Amino acid sequence: MTDEKEQDEKVNWWAELRGLAVMLLVVLLFHTFIAKPFYIPSASMVPNLMVGDRLIVSKYPYGWSWVSASFHVLPRSDWRIAPATPEYGDIVIVVPPDENTDYIKRVIGLPGDTVALVDGQIILNGEPVPQDMEPPVRLPAENDNLCATAFGSEAPCLDDFEPYRVTLENGTHVYEPPTYRETLPNGASYLIIDHMRQRFDNMLPVTVPEGHVFLMGDNRDHSSDSRAPSLMQGGNGLGGPVPLTSVGGRAEIITFSLDGTSSYNPLSWWGALRGERAWTPLRPELRVEPSQ
Repeated sequence: MTDEKEQDEKVNWWAELRGLAVMLLVVLLFHTFIAKPFYIPSASMVPNLMVGDRLIVSKYPYGWSWVSASFHVLPRSDWRIAPATPEYGDIVIVVPPDENTDYIKRVIGLPGDTVALVDGQIILNGEPVPQDMEPPVRLPAENDNLCATAFGSEAPCLDDFEPYRVTLENGTHVYEPPTYRETLPNGASYLIIDHMRQRFDNMLPVTVPEGHVFLMGDNRDHSSDSRAPSLMQGGNGLGGPVPLTSVGGRAEIITFSLDGTSSYNPLSWWGALRGERAWTPLRPELRVEPSQ
């Protein structure tokens, strides 16, 4: 009787491992074909995305390609399944031509468009994209996350806005950089920050090839995007329009966000939560195009 009981209590490790493998496979398939969590590591999409935001990225809106795999293990190629084209203003995940790092940027130009920049304003198909001055956004100057610098060290992600530091009546310190509302031809409207003159404020007209998109960050003076040369070209940007085969999905919603006070200890996460950012949708607001 005792031997039979001990035999019944033995763990079937093969069955346990097989169950774990099936579970991992299901997660990988879900991340590849349906949706995947994403972490914001840089300030290139401020003010709409903050370092520390956690997002859900849907993988199916533009079809599937080599970049859809949960990990970038497939060779680069030009095949696409159920292909579709993004809309103006979509926030997308993209892999640069010479890296396997995920970037997150906004769609500014579609296939066949001509994109230029004059003093920081987008000229799309010969027409200036409206930029209307808005009240400055308020960005936290305290508990700022750390971001990697060009020299390998770390610094507060928003310290470029130090000249715009203000103290509120309650003693809180915030940054209030110059803020504009940009509205694309389809009515997609969103906020951008443009606070300085820099070399990417002017760009000669570029025609977006078929099967490509032109991408830019909302933090215009601190974004490595389609305006900037790629790694193989001596920069750290996207090197011009990027193929849709390298676009891995569309950002849909912020699930939660942590400021710079959290650590690897889960007990520290609760106090670092930015509760106001949870469940913020990331699709651009649609407005009637302003009269020119």
